[in-house]
Amino acid sequence: MSETSPTPATHPSATLDAPLGPLAGLKVLELGQLIAGPFAAKTLADFGADVVKIEPPGAGDPLRRWRLLKDGTSVWWQVQSRNKRSLALDLRQPEAQDVVRALAREADVLIENFRPGAMEGWGLGPDALLALNPRLVMLRISGYGQSGPYRDKPGFGVVAEAMGGLRHLTAEPGQVPVRVGVSIGDTLASLHGVIGVLMALYERERSGRGQVIDVALYEAVFNCMESLLPEYSAFGVVREPAGSALPGIAPSNAYRCRDGYVLVAGNGDSIFRRLMHAIGRDDLGSDPALADNAGRVARVAEIDAAIGAWTLERSVAEVLAALDAAEVPAGRIYTVADIAADPHYRSRGMIERITLADGSALEVPGIVPKLSRTPGAHRRNAPALGADTDAVLRELGLSDEQIAELRARGVIA
Repeated sequence: MSETSPTPATHPSATLDAPLGPLAGLKVLELGQLIAGPFAAKTLADFGADVVKIEPPGAGDPLRRWRLLKDGTSVWWQVQSRNKRSLALDLRQPEAQDVVRALAREADVLIENFRPGAMEGWGLGPDALLALNPRLVMLRISGYGQSGPYRDKPGFGVVAEAMGGLRHLTAEPGQVPVRVGVSIGDTLASLHGVIGVLMALYERERSGRGQVIDVALYEAVFNCMESLLPEYSAFGVVREPAGSALPGIAPSNAYRCRDGYVLVAGNGDSIFRRLMHAIGRDDLGSDPALADNAGRVARVAEIDAAIGAWTLERSVAEVLAALDAAEVPAGRIYTVADIAADPHYRSRGMIERITLADGSALEVPGIVPKLSRTPGAHRRNAPALGADTDAVLRELGLSDEQIAELRARGVIA
Protein backbone atom coordinates (compact mmCIF):
# COMPACT_ATOMS: atom_id res chain seq x y z
CA MET A 1 0.00 0.00 0.00
CA SER A 2 1.31 3.47 -0.81
CA GLU A 3 2.15 5.50 2.30
CA THR A 4 0.15 8.41 0.91
CA SER A 5 -2.89 6.34 0.00
CA PRO A 6 -6.04 6.89 2.05
CA THR A 7 -6.81 4.08 4.44
CA PRO A 8 -9.80 2.02 3.33
CA ALA A 9 -12.76 1.44 5.58
CA THR A 10 -12.31 -1.55 7.86
CA HIS A 11 -15.23 -3.93 8.28
CA PRO A 12 -15.42 -6.43 11.15
CA SER A 13 -16.57 -9.97 10.58
CA ALA A 14 -19.83 -9.46 12.45
CA THR A 15 -23.00 -7.94 11.01
CA LEU A 16 -22.44 -4.25 10.43
CA ASP A 17 -24.45 -1.17 11.29
CA ALA A 18 -24.80 -0.31 7.60
CA PRO A 19 -27.54 1.24 5.47
CA LEU A 20 -30.30 -1.22 4.66
CA GLY A 21 -29.85 -0.86 0.93
CA PRO A 22 -32.48 -0.60 -1.82
CA LEU A 23 -33.23 -4.34 -1.78
CA ALA A 24 -33.79 -4.62 1.98
CA GLY A 25 -36.59 -7.08 2.65
CA LEU A 26 -36.03 -9.01 -0.58
CA LYS A 27 -35.66 -12.72 0.12
CA VAL A 28 -33.33 -14.58 -2.25
CA LEU A 29 -32.64 -18.30 -2.32
CA GLU A 30 -29.36 -19.22 -4.03
CA LEU A 31 -28.78 -22.72 -5.39
CA GLY A 32 -25.89 -23.68 -7.61
CA GLN A 33 -22.20 -23.03 -7.19
CA LEU A 34 -18.97 -21.48 -8.41
CA ILE A 35 -19.45 -18.30 -10.41
CA ALA A 36 -22.47 -17.37 -12.48
CA GLY A 37 -25.38 -17.92 -10.10
CA PRO A 38 -23.47 -16.94 -6.94
CA PHE A 39 -22.17 -13.72 -8.55
CA ALA A 40 -25.75 -12.69 -9.36
CA ALA A 41 -26.82 -13.43 -5.78
CA LYS A 42 -23.78 -11.56 -4.43
CA THR A 43 -24.81 -8.48 -6.38
CA LEU A 44 -28.30 -8.58 -4.88
CA ALA A 45 -26.89 -9.22 -1.40
CA ASP A 46 -24.56 -6.22 -1.66
CA PHE A 47 -27.63 -4.02 -1.98
CA GLY A 48 -29.53 -5.40 0.97
CA ALA A 49 -31.22 -8.62 -0.16
CA ASP A 50 -31.33 -11.45 2.38
CA VAL A 51 -29.58 -14.23 0.46
CA VAL A 52 -29.69 -17.77 1.78
CA LYS A 53 -27.07 -19.84 -0.03
CA ILE A 54 -27.65 -23.57 -0.15
CA GLU A 55 -24.46 -25.66 -0.22
CA PRO A 56 -23.85 -29.41 -0.12
CA PRO A 57 -22.75 -30.67 3.32
CA GLY A 58 -19.13 -31.65 3.66
CA ALA A 59 -17.35 -29.73 0.94
CA GLY A 60 -19.73 -26.86 0.25
CA ASP A 61 -19.40 -24.72 -2.86
CA PRO A 62 -16.20 -25.74 -4.73
CA LEU A 63 -15.27 -22.04 -4.93
CA ARG A 64 -14.32 -22.31 -1.26
CA ARG A 65 -11.17 -24.14 -2.45
CA TRP A 66 -10.41 -22.36 -5.72
CA ARG A 67 -7.15 -20.49 -6.34
CA LEU A 68 -5.21 -19.19 -3.33
CA LEU A 69 -6.34 -20.38 0.11
CA LYS A 70 -6.01 -18.73 3.51
CA ASP A 71 -6.52 -21.11 6.41
CA GLY A 72 -8.05 -23.63 4.01
CA THR A 73 -10.55 -21.25 2.38
CA SER A 74 -10.22 -19.29 -0.85
CA VAL A 75 -9.88 -15.55 -0.38
CA TRP A 76 -12.11 -15.29 -3.47
CA TRP A 77 -14.86 -16.71 -1.25
CA GLN A 78 -14.79 -13.52 0.80
CA VAL A 79 -15.82 -11.57 -2.29
CA GLN A 80 -18.25 -13.98 -3.90
CA SER A 81 -20.22 -14.82 -0.76
CA ARG A 82 -20.15 -11.69 1.38
CA ASN A 83 -23.49 -10.60 2.83
CA LYS A 84 -24.93 -14.13 2.40
CA ARG A 85 -26.08 -16.81 4.85
CA SER A 86 -25.06 -20.45 4.38
CA LEU A 87 -27.45 -23.38 4.70
CA ALA A 88 -25.75 -26.79 4.36
CA LEU A 89 -28.36 -29.02 2.69
CA ASP A 90 -28.11 -32.26 0.72
CA LEU A 91 -30.44 -31.62 -2.22
CA ARG A 92 -30.42 -35.29 -3.17
CA GLN A 93 -32.56 -36.16 -0.16
CA PRO A 94 -36.36 -35.72 -0.22
CA GLU A 95 -36.37 -33.97 3.17
CA ALA A 96 -33.90 -31.41 1.83
CA GLN A 97 -36.08 -30.83 -1.21
CA ASP A 98 -38.96 -30.17 1.18
CA VAL A 99 -36.85 -27.52 2.89
CA VAL A 100 -36.20 -25.85 -0.46
CA ARG A 101 -39.93 -25.85 -1.20
CA ALA A 102 -40.63 -24.24 2.16
CA LEU A 103 -38.00 -21.58 1.53
CA ALA A 104 -39.22 -20.99 -2.03
CA ARG A 105 -42.75 -20.52 -0.76
CA GLU A 106 -41.56 -17.42 1.11
CA ALA A 107 -38.85 -16.23 -1.30
CA ASP A 108 -39.01 -13.42 -3.81
CA VAL A 109 -36.18 -14.74 -5.99
CA LEU A 110 -34.59 -18.14 -6.57
CA ILE A 111 -31.27 -18.35 -8.42
CA GLU A 112 -29.85 -21.60 -9.81
CA ASN A 113 -27.13 -22.48 -12.28
CA PHE A 114 -27.34 -26.26 -12.52
CA ARG A 115 -27.44 -28.08 -15.83
CA PRO A 116 -30.97 -27.90 -17.33
CA GLY A 117 -33.19 -30.63 -15.93
CA ALA A 118 -31.45 -30.93 -12.56
CA MET A 119 -34.03 -28.88 -10.70
CA GLU A 120 -36.87 -30.75 -12.37
CA GLY A 121 -35.26 -34.03 -11.32
CA TRP A 122 -35.51 -32.94 -7.69
CA GLY A 123 -39.12 -31.84 -8.10
CA LEU A 124 -37.98 -28.22 -7.89
CA GLY A 125 -38.61 -27.04 -11.45
CA PRO A 126 -40.48 -23.83 -12.27
CA ASP A 127 -43.87 -25.51 -12.62
CA ALA A 128 -43.62 -26.95 -9.11
CA LEU A 129 -42.20 -23.87 -7.42
CA LEU A 130 -44.44 -21.32 -9.14
CA ALA A 131 -47.43 -23.43 -8.15
CA LEU A 132 -46.30 -23.04 -4.53
CA ASN A 133 -45.44 -19.36 -4.90
CA PRO A 134 -46.89 -17.62 -7.97
CA ARG A 135 -44.91 -14.46 -7.12
CA LEU A 136 -41.54 -16.22 -7.30
CA VAL A 137 -38.96 -14.86 -9.75
CA MET A 138 -36.71 -17.73 -10.82
CA LEU A 139 -33.35 -16.98 -12.44
CA ARG A 140 -31.86 -19.93 -14.32
CA ILE A 141 -28.30 -19.58 -15.68
CA SER A 142 -26.84 -22.33 -17.87
CA GLY A 143 -24.36 -22.77 -20.67
CA TYR A 144 -26.83 -22.93 -23.55
CA GLY A 145 -30.21 -22.07 -22.04
CA GLN A 146 -33.24 -24.12 -21.06
CA SER A 147 -34.20 -24.97 -24.66
CA GLY A 148 -32.60 -25.68 -28.03
CA PRO A 149 -30.52 -28.55 -29.41
CA TYR A 150 -27.52 -27.80 -27.12
CA ARG A 151 -29.64 -27.56 -23.97
CA ASP A 152 -28.26 -30.72 -22.33
CA LYS A 153 -24.58 -30.16 -23.13
CA PRO A 154 -22.34 -29.18 -20.23
CA GLY A 155 -21.37 -25.55 -20.62
CA PHE A 156 -18.74 -23.50 -18.83
CA GLY A 157 -17.91 -19.83 -19.26
CA VAL A 158 -14.78 -20.48 -21.29
CA VAL A 159 -16.80 -22.44 -23.88
CA ALA A 160 -19.50 -19.77 -23.91
CA GLU A 161 -16.91 -17.09 -24.57
CA ALA A 162 -15.78 -19.03 -27.63
CA MET A 163 -19.30 -19.73 -28.89
CA GLY A 164 -20.36 -16.14 -28.29
CA GLY A 165 -17.66 -14.86 -30.63
CA LEU A 166 -15.31 -13.32 -28.09
CA ARG A 167 -12.45 -15.82 -28.06
CA HIS A 168 -11.92 -15.53 -31.82
CA LEU A 169 -11.10 -11.84 -31.40
CA THR A 170 -8.79 -12.03 -28.37
CA ALA A 171 -5.49 -12.64 -30.13
CA GLU A 172 -2.78 -11.05 -32.17
CA PRO A 173 -3.42 -11.66 -35.87
CA GLY A 174 -2.36 -15.18 -36.83
CA GLN A 175 -1.73 -16.24 -33.22
CA VAL A 176 -3.55 -18.61 -30.89
CA PRO A 177 -6.68 -16.96 -29.42
CA VAL A 178 -6.26 -16.36 -25.70
CA ARG A 179 -8.83 -16.16 -22.94
CA VAL A 180 -9.68 -13.02 -21.07
CA GLY A 181 -7.86 -13.46 -17.76
CA VAL A 182 -11.04 -13.71 -15.67
CA SER A 183 -14.31 -15.65 -15.98
CA ILE A 184 -15.91 -12.96 -18.12
CA GLY A 185 -18.56 -15.23 -19.65
CA ASP A 186 -19.90 -16.19 -16.23
CA THR A 187 -19.84 -12.60 -15.02
CA LEU A 188 -21.64 -11.27 -18.08
CA ALA A 189 -24.32 -13.92 -17.65
CA SER A 190 -24.65 -13.01 -13.97
CA LEU A 191 -25.15 -9.34 -14.70
CA HIS A 192 -27.71 -10.09 -17.40
CA GLY A 193 -29.43 -12.27 -14.82
CA VAL A 194 -29.51 -9.47 -12.26
CA ILE A 195 -31.02 -7.14 -14.87
CA GLY A 196 -33.64 -9.79 -15.61
CA VAL A 197 -34.45 -10.22 -11.91
CA LEU A 198 -34.92 -6.50 -11.38
CA MET A 199 -37.13 -6.20 -14.46
CA ALA A 200 -39.23 -9.17 -13.35
CA LEU A 201 -39.63 -7.71 -9.86
CA TYR A 202 -40.69 -4.39 -11.35
CA GLU A 203 -43.26 -6.11 -13.58
CA ARG A 204 -44.50 -8.14 -10.61
CA GLU A 205 -45.63 -4.91 -8.99
CA ARG A 206 -48.22 -4.60 -11.76
CA SER A 207 -49.19 -8.22 -12.36
CA GLY A 208 -48.58 -9.80 -8.97
CA ARG A 209 -46.96 -12.72 -10.77
CA GLY A 210 -43.45 -14.06 -10.92
CA GLN A 211 -41.74 -15.60 -13.94
CA VAL A 212 -38.70 -17.52 -15.14
CA ILE A 213 -35.57 -15.79 -16.44
CA ASP A 214 -33.55 -17.98 -18.80
CA VAL A 215 -29.95 -16.77 -19.20
CA ALA A 216 -27.49 -18.66 -21.40
CA LEU A 217 -23.81 -17.93 -20.93
CA TYR A 218 -23.07 -17.80 -24.66
CA GLU A 219 -25.98 -15.41 -25.27
CA ALA A 220 -24.74 -13.00 -22.60
CA VAL A 221 -21.36 -12.91 -24.36
CA PHE A 222 -22.96 -12.59 -27.80
CA ASN A 223 -25.08 -9.68 -26.57
CA CYS A 224 -21.86 -7.70 -26.02
CA MET A 225 -20.36 -8.33 -29.44
CA GLU A 226 -21.37 -4.97 -30.86
CA SER A 227 -21.48 -4.85 -34.68
CA LEU A 228 -20.10 -8.35 -35.25
CA LEU A 229 -23.27 -9.87 -36.74
CA PRO A 230 -24.67 -6.92 -38.73
CA GLU A 231 -21.29 -6.42 -40.40
CA TYR A 232 -21.35 -10.04 -41.48
CA SER A 233 -24.98 -9.81 -42.58
CA ALA A 234 -24.56 -6.63 -44.59
CA PHE A 235 -21.07 -7.10 -46.00
CA GLY A 236 -20.05 -10.72 -45.44
CA VAL A 237 -17.21 -9.45 -43.25
CA VAL A 238 -15.84 -11.80 -40.59
CA ARG A 239 -14.09 -9.64 -38.04
CA GLU A 240 -10.63 -11.01 -37.33
CA PRO A 241 -8.31 -10.63 -34.33
CA ALA A 242 -6.58 -7.27 -34.14
CA GLY A 243 -4.45 -7.59 -31.03
CA SER A 244 -4.53 -4.43 -28.93
CA ALA A 245 -6.06 -2.29 -31.67
CA LEU A 246 -9.75 -1.44 -31.99
CA PRO A 247 -10.71 -2.43 -35.55
CA GLY A 248 -12.41 0.26 -37.59
CA ILE A 249 -11.67 2.99 -35.04
CA ALA A 250 -8.39 4.90 -35.21
CA PRO A 251 -6.15 5.60 -33.51
CA SER A 252 -6.75 3.34 -30.52
CA ASN A 253 -3.98 0.97 -29.57
CA ALA A 254 -1.25 0.00 -27.12
CA TYR A 255 2.12 1.60 -27.82
CA ARG A 256 5.53 0.60 -26.52
CA CYS A 257 7.45 3.04 -24.34
CA ARG A 258 10.99 2.76 -22.95
CA ASP A 259 9.71 1.02 -19.83
CA GLY A 260 6.36 -0.50 -20.74
CA TYR A 261 3.19 0.20 -22.70
CA VAL A 262 0.55 2.90 -22.78
CA LEU A 263 -2.95 2.72 -24.15
CA VAL A 264 -3.94 5.70 -26.26
CA ALA A 265 -7.46 6.40 -27.50
CA GLY A 266 -7.16 9.32 -29.91
CA ASN A 267 -10.10 8.39 -32.10
CA GLY A 268 -12.26 11.51 -31.67
CA ASP A 269 -11.74 14.08 -34.41
CA SER A 270 -10.65 16.93 -32.12
CA ILE A 271 -8.78 14.52 -29.84
CA PHE A 272 -6.81 13.27 -32.83
CA ARG A 273 -5.69 16.81 -33.67
CA ARG A 274 -4.58 17.41 -30.07
CA LEU A 275 -2.75 14.08 -30.04
CA MET A 276 -0.86 14.85 -33.24
CA HIS A 277 0.09 18.28 -31.90
CA ALA A 278 1.36 16.68 -28.66
CA ILE A 279 3.63 14.28 -30.54
CA GLY A 280 4.89 16.96 -32.95
CA ARG A 281 2.98 15.71 -35.98
CA ASP A 282 0.77 18.66 -36.88
CA ASP A 283 1.21 17.59 -40.49
CA LEU A 284 -1.01 14.61 -39.75
CA GLY A 285 -3.32 16.51 -37.43
CA SER A 286 -4.09 19.10 -40.11
CA ASP A 287 -4.34 16.65 -43.02
CA PRO A 288 -7.92 16.93 -44.40
CA ALA A 289 -7.85 13.25 -45.33
CA LEU A 290 -7.47 12.37 -41.63
CA ALA A 291 -10.15 14.72 -40.34
CA ASP A 292 -12.62 11.91 -39.71
CA ASN A 293 -12.52 8.31 -38.56
CA ALA A 294 -12.97 6.79 -42.03
CA GLY A 295 -9.90 8.59 -43.33
CA ARG A 296 -7.84 7.63 -40.30
CA VAL A 297 -8.83 3.97 -40.56
CA ALA A 298 -7.55 3.93 -44.15
CA ARG A 299 -4.15 5.12 -42.93
CA VAL A 300 -4.08 3.54 -39.49
CA ALA A 301 -0.69 1.90 -40.00
CA GLU A 302 0.90 5.28 -40.75
CA ILE A 303 -0.74 6.90 -37.72
CA ASP A 304 0.20 4.04 -35.38
CA ALA A 305 3.79 4.21 -36.60
CA ALA A 306 3.95 7.93 -35.84
CA ILE A 307 2.56 7.52 -32.35
CA GLY A 308 4.75 4.48 -31.68
CA ALA A 309 7.91 6.28 -32.74
CA TRP A 310 7.11 9.09 -30.30
CA THR A 311 6.26 6.85 -27.33
CA LEU A 312 9.29 4.60 -27.84
CA GLU A 313 11.60 7.50 -26.99
CA ARG A 314 9.84 8.24 -23.70
CA SER A 315 8.93 6.58 -20.44
CA VAL A 316 5.35 5.68 -19.60
CA ALA A 317 5.23 8.53 -17.07
CA GLU A 318 6.48 11.04 -19.63
CA VAL A 319 3.97 9.92 -22.23
CA LEU A 320 1.06 10.08 -19.81
CA ALA A 321 2.08 13.52 -18.54
CA ALA A 322 2.19 14.89 -22.08
CA LEU A 323 -1.11 13.32 -23.11
CA ASP A 324 -2.84 14.38 -19.89
CA ALA A 325 -1.75 17.95 -20.62
CA ALA A 326 -3.17 17.61 -24.14
CA GLU A 327 -6.42 16.09 -22.80
CA VAL A 328 -5.96 12.91 -24.79
CA PRO A 329 -7.41 9.75 -23.17
CA ALA A 330 -4.48 7.51 -22.23
CA GLY A 331 -3.44 5.17 -19.48
CA ARG A 332 -0.94 2.59 -18.41
CA ILE A 333 -1.70 -1.09 -17.97
CA TYR A 334 -2.41 -1.77 -14.31
CA THR A 335 -1.35 -4.81 -12.34
CA VAL A 336 -3.18 -5.53 -9.11
CA ALA A 337 -0.24 -3.91 -7.28
CA ASP A 338 -0.96 -0.72 -9.22
CA ILE A 339 -4.64 -0.99 -8.33
CA ALA A 340 -3.90 -1.44 -4.63
CA ALA A 341 -1.67 1.66 -4.60
CA ASP A 342 -3.91 3.89 -6.68
CA PRO A 343 -5.46 6.81 -4.74
CA HIS A 344 -8.46 7.06 -7.08
CA TYR A 345 -9.53 3.47 -6.33
CA ARG A 346 -9.37 4.23 -2.62
CA SER A 347 -11.10 7.58 -2.80
CA ARG A 348 -14.00 5.90 -4.61
CA GLY A 349 -14.30 3.18 -1.97
CA MET A 350 -13.28 0.47 -4.43
CA ILE A 351 -10.82 -1.12 -2.02
CA GLU A 352 -12.26 -2.17 1.33
CA ARG A 353 -10.44 -3.80 4.24
CA ILE A 354 -12.33 -6.47 6.13
CA THR A 355 -11.39 -8.32 9.31
CA LEU A 356 -11.56 -12.09 9.11
CA ALA A 357 -12.64 -14.38 11.90
CA ASP A 358 -9.02 -14.92 12.98
CA GLY A 359 -8.49 -11.17 13.32
CA SER A 360 -6.39 -10.78 10.18
CA ALA A 361 -7.14 -8.10 7.60
CA LEU A 362 -8.01 -8.69 3.96
CA GLU A 363 -8.58 -6.17 1.19
CA VAL A 364 -11.47 -6.89 -1.17
CA PRO A 365 -13.15 -5.01 -4.02
CA GLY A 366 -15.71 -2.38 -3.08
CA ILE A 367 -19.31 -2.32 -4.26
CA VAL A 368 -20.68 -1.08 -7.57
CA PRO A 369 -22.74 0.65 -8.79
CA LYS A 370 -22.70 3.71 -6.53
CA LEU A 371 -26.17 4.77 -5.38
CA SER A 372 -26.40 8.22 -3.82
CA ARG A 373 -29.20 7.62 -1.30
CA THR A 374 -29.39 3.85 -0.79
CA PRO A 375 -25.89 2.53 -1.46
CA GLY A 376 -24.77 -1.05 -1.19
CA ALA A 377 -22.69 -2.07 1.80
CA HIS A 378 -20.54 -4.84 3.25
CA ARG A 379 -22.77 -6.06 6.09
CA ARG A 380 -21.20 -9.39 6.94
CA ASN A 381 -18.32 -11.52 5.80
CA ALA A 382 -18.76 -14.66 3.72
CA PRO A 383 -20.16 -17.42 5.94
CA ALA A 384 -18.55 -20.63 7.09
CA LEU A 385 -20.19 -23.70 5.59
CA GLY A 386 -23.59 -24.21 7.18
CA ALA A 387 -23.08 -21.37 9.64
CA ASP A 388 -26.69 -20.24 9.34
CA THR A 389 -28.37 -23.63 8.93
CA ASP A 390 -30.09 -23.69 12.31
CA ALA A 391 -31.17 -20.05 12.13
CA VAL A 392 -32.71 -20.44 8.68
CA LEU A 393 -34.57 -23.60 9.65
CA ARG A 394 -35.89 -22.01 12.83
CA GLU A 395 -37.24 -19.16 10.69
CA LEU A 396 -39.19 -21.82 8.80
CA GLY A 397 -40.70 -22.98 12.09
CA LEU A 398 -38.65 -26.14 12.70
CA SER A 399 -37.98 -27.04 16.29
CA ASP A 400 -34.57 -27.83 17.72
CA GLU A 401 -35.59 -31.50 17.84
CA GLN A 402 -36.54 -31.51 14.17
CA ILE A 403 -33.29 -29.80 13.25
CA ALA A 404 -31.30 -32.32 15.27
CA GLU A 405 -33.08 -35.19 13.51
CA LEU A 406 -32.29 -33.76 10.06
CA ARG A 407 -28.66 -33.37 11.08
CA ALA A 408 -28.49 -36.93 12.40
CA ARG A 409 -29.79 -38.22 9.05
CA GLY A 410 -27.26 -36.18 7.04
CA VAL A 411 -29.88 -33.94 5.42
CA ILE A 412 -28.21 -30.85 6.88
CA ALA A 413 -24.81 -30.05 8.32
